[in-house]
Amino acid sequence: MGKITGFLEYEREVEQYEPVENRVNNYKEFTIPMEEKALKNQGARCMDCGIPFCHSGCPLGNLIPDFNDNVYKGKWKEAAKILHSTNNFPEFTGRLCPAPCEEACVLGINEDPVTIENIEKNIVETAFKEGWITAQPPQTRTGKSVAVIGSGPSGLAAAQQLNRAGHLVTVFERDAKVGGLLRFGIPDFKMEKHVIDRRVAVLEEEGITFKTNAHVGKNISVETLKNEFDAIVLCGGATVRRGIPIKGAHLKGVHQAMDFLKQNNQRVSGITDFDEVLTAKDKHVIVIGGGDTGSDCIGTSNRHGAKSVTNFEILPKPTTGRPANQPWPYWPMRLRTSSSHKEGVERFFSISTKEFLGDKDGNLTGLITTEVEWVFKDGERPQLKEIPNTEKHWDCDLVLLALGFTGAETTLVEQLGLETDFRTNIKSNIKNYMTNVPGIFVAGDMRRGQSLIVWAISEGRQAAHHVDSYLMGHSNLPLKDDNDLPRV
Repeated sequence: MGKITGFLEYEREVEQYEPVENRVNNYKEFTIPMEEKALKNQGARCMDCGIPFCHSGCPLGNLIPDFNDNVYKGKWKEAAKILHSTNNFPEFTGRLCPAPCEEACVLGINEDPVTIENIEKNIVETAFKEGWITAQPPQTRTGKSVAVIGSGPSGLAAAQQLNRAGHLVTVFERDAKVGGLLRFGIPDFKMEKHVIDRRVAVLEEEGITFKTNAHVGKNISVETLKNEFDAIVLCGGATVRRGIPIKGAHLKGVHQAMDFLKQNNQRVSGITDFDEVLTAKDKHVIVIGGGDTGSDCIGTSNRHGAKSVTNFEILPKPTTGRPANQPWPYWPMRLRTSSSHKEGVERFFSISTKEFLGDKDGNLTGLITTEVEWVFKDGERPQLKEIPNTEKHWDCDLVLLALGFTGAETTLVEQLGLETDFRTNIKSNIKNYMTNVPGIFVAGDMRRGQSLIVWAISEGRQAAHHVDSYLMGHSNLPLKDDNDLPRV
């Protein structure tokens, strides 16, 4: 490495944010770019480890020490080449990934880890700025055609890899624009949508066809796809939302988080025609669910002008440091405070909602909670227990359910005759991503359940290799051994 003692000389530094009072007035990204010298210093912190555990921490197997070293040396073009060799869309992961690579960083054993995610984002942004990212269409075509259903990160990754192999790829997206949850689930203040558009333009120039408003199983029949394509890759995500089966769940004012976030993203993009406008303006908002989706609801509600925002999490409050049972280099379930949390929210842990309250017209007016504790016994699943005499009434006008997803939607699965597991994930051969129906493959959340964006891209790349092998008898597309992938 170029700076052997860099990790001793420089402290961890990350991008700063625009002040809260400024950023909550719009939906723009609000990070303040770092100077090139500061970025080089961060690259210099990489330790030249004997075993770079960041490789295994990343589901993509990104060559992190290699691009860090090139950033330190100012070789940004070489860094971009290395980064793109394993990651099709670092502009997405550099903004949205929770960075399991950093939790596995060897420096993180007793110091702050290398700021890998921020370096990654700056590499790809520099590459776009300098014009290094251009369309690379295949030199020859195989004559084989592949349908990719879903244009989220797994679908886009599978499509680009299969197109590179020379196949004719068509991506079907049921929404009006390409991007899946990247476009309609992730708020613009975390990733502005021109970031998707510029990459999709490259993919189109490379020869990939995108068909929007194309809902396979509804306005496009599965038989049409079977007849017109040599292989099908399902990348539709785990989109069945988890509800909360308690009294009052039907009241006006209780909404799924993704309905709220999708509509807001549509409004930001200029769409204004809705049967019902979901807004947090001048309302007391309670977000149920403490994950990333809940955080996104908090940031969006503050931008709407909510009177108050409260967040419930049924799990106990995590520790700020690593739990004893999750040592390095494993992913730790530690307390995470997002930029949205810092914009204004009151957080409560170990709390369960028992009932929603409404008026005679069916409008939400409040809810009832109780405190809970988790009872752990060796060899048994944790048991949730209510704490007596802890019921509390909360006034609220809007409740957003950010409780995660239970699996893939069943309509398409049933029409294709696919087998699913007990979680309604689509079953596939662990060795080649193929379903029980020959020629139909599955990747991303449809296969493994709700997961991270970096996993989605990895799954799309893995599936593409196996689809190529199925069509051609062999494949030169890169393949990462599934046994080497971390379980995050």
